[in-house]
Amino acid sequence: MIAQILFIIILAAAVYLFSKNAGKIRRNILLGRDTDRSDQPALRWKTMAKIALGQTKMVKRPLAAVMHFFIYVGFIIINLEVMEIMIDGIFGSHRIFSKPLGSLYGLLIGGFEILAVLVLVACVVFLSRRNIVRLKRFRGVEMTEWPRSDANYILVIEILLMTAFLTMNAADHKLQLLNFGHYIKAGSFPVSQFVGNLLPNNVNSLEIIERACWWFHIIGILAFLNYLPYSKHFHILLAFPNTYYSNLHPKGEFTNMATVTNEVKAMLDPSFVPESSTEPVRFGAKDVTDLTWKNLMEAYTCTECGRCTSVCPANQTGKLLSPRKIMMDTRDRITEVGNNIDKHGKDHQDGKALLDNYITREELWACTTCNACTEACPVNINPLEIITEMRRYIVMEESQAPASLNNMFGNVENNGAPWKYSNADRFNWKGE
Repeated sequence: MIAQILFIIILAAAVYLFSKNAGKIRRNILLGRDTDRSDQPALRWKTMAKIALGQTKMVKRPLAAVMHFFIYVGFIIINLEVMEIMIDGIFGSHRIFSKPLGSLYGLLIGGFEILAVLVLVACVVFLSRRNIVRLKRFRGVEMTEWPRSDANYILVIEILLMTAFLTMNAADHKLQLLNFGHYIKAGSFPVSQFVGNLLPNNVNSLEIIERACWWFHIIGILAFLNYLPYSKHFHILLAFPNTYYSNLHPKGEFTNMATVTNEVKAMLDPSFVPESSTEPVRFGAKDVTDLTWKNLMEAYTCTECGRCTSVCPANQTGKLLSPRKIMMDTRDRITEVGNNIDKHGKDHQDGKALLDNYITREELWACTTCNACTEACPVNINPLEIITEMRRYIVMEESQAPASLNNMFGNVENNGAPWKYSNADRFNWKGE
């Protein structure tokens, strides 16, 4: 009973802490402006199934796709085994699913073990790519000590969890063969039976190893759950809603601002009466709260994989722009805003903004709006929306566009085209 009570307390504390921290992230996301992403639900479900569940955009890099698939499938399927561990922990049972599932139980446990080995292999490969091969896309000015360490921590944690799982099964299997205590014969152990050769034959030692690995495995999973809100690996949960709420319009399509549209309608039709709105009007985005909730969700969904930056033509030519940095800066800023709300209240102003304090104007104007970053992202994140909204603020609120753009704006206004020639001389352009 003591072990059951202790387990229930740990489980309740872990669920409470995760719910609290996940709730803060939800609150932070909802600080963004509203946007309607409820249209075409059938297409949205299809997009989520294809991209988040089916991992279709991962296959552009085959090795990473295969390794990620091992971890992805292993994470989902092995967690079915966690359900059994939790039930056993609460009720003091042992392998409670073995009787109702019968022979299927052995097939499942054997499958879990094979997946555990594949997860181990994938984690070792990913650690090598990051720390030995040192792939270029895992580096960059934004990839400071914490982002690099975060990726390594997760991989090491997964290795430890899978090792504990296999060792637990190995000790359990040997105790079953020795007919010790409540260790009923259940399950198939195609991998851990070989690990068992490394363990002692003493039943007391085996029981200690099995129980220690059992506790380490489940507490490690609960600790991992509470680590997610602080990590880029929160994408494990957010990838599904993020792809469901994908932008279904053509990539790069510029959104119309209702306030500007109303002004134009009023000019064309003096009888036009716009809908009243109490919200303050700001053209574009200066800070994260000027972005939409979908932009902020994408910031928390970013996996920091660097695929967007690796295909960015501006970044490849040595310019400061990194689409990954845009998303990481947005996440860091909205987290800072949320922390200020927790400490000082919702009306607190810290004098900072996403523009200038996090993202420089040089980064924004380096973007060619080619959409390579949005095409490359495996979970449909769109850094370009954030870039264009911040550009919109600079142009429409501050009139701080670069000289070349100001010349173009003047030509469009005066000549109806971006060039310096008037409409009357349009047939002469060919000679130029």
